[in-house]
Amino acid sequence: MNNYYYIVAGLPELSKDAMRTDMDAGALTEEIKSQCSRADAAVISLLEKSWTADNLTENFYREVLACGNDFLKKWFKFDLDVRNAKVAYLNEALGREKDRDIIRTGEDETGETFEEASKVASVLATDDIIARERGIDDLYWEKADELTLFHYFDLTVILGFIVKMKIVDRWLRLDEQTGREMFRKLVDEVRSTFRGVERDVPERGTREWSSVS
Repeated sequence: MNNYYYIVAGLPELSKDAMRTDMDAGALTEEIKSQCSRADAAVISLLEKSWTADNLTENFYREVLACGNDFLKKWFKFDLDVRNAKVAYLNEALGREKDRDIIRTGEDETGETFEEASKVASVLATDDIIARERGIDDLYWEKADELTLFHYFDLTVILGFIVKMKIVDRWLRLDEQTGREMFRKLVDEVRSTFRGVERDVPERGTREWSSVS
């Protein structure tokens, strides 16, 4: 049986701007899982699966959107909407077909709107590459806050902590030079996740590349 109070009370404090540099997100997640029931550990493992870009397939999103955990369903619906927005942005910037490499799971047919669409579009239109990436991560952070609101000692708050920890962990690993290369990283992310983008990316220095870098 889970002792949520004990687990949550033992979590380190997080902020978007500071975290212990010696903290390993993967190791801490494994420590959290070791204190959870088998069922809750399986939910966390499903979340961890998303940390590998190659796993972010249509089948993965169908699986997670059909799971019984409300946090995961809402988190990955948001994540898919954001990733599709990135792909649509690149499609327009690179002159590709509008819907190319967009993942459809059936969720888009429910009539449910993407409430943060205008915020994502505004962030993607930012010229500064680092500000663009940070802006997207800020939206993820806000979504985690929204989904954990009024949750205190349960699995939801633990999942919210883990997704925030991954955001902070990513930024701890970045330096200025890495940040300046993040547009290329964005293209690579889309390529590895949705396939087919790499052959259409113009060489650095062409008009198409310059217009979106």
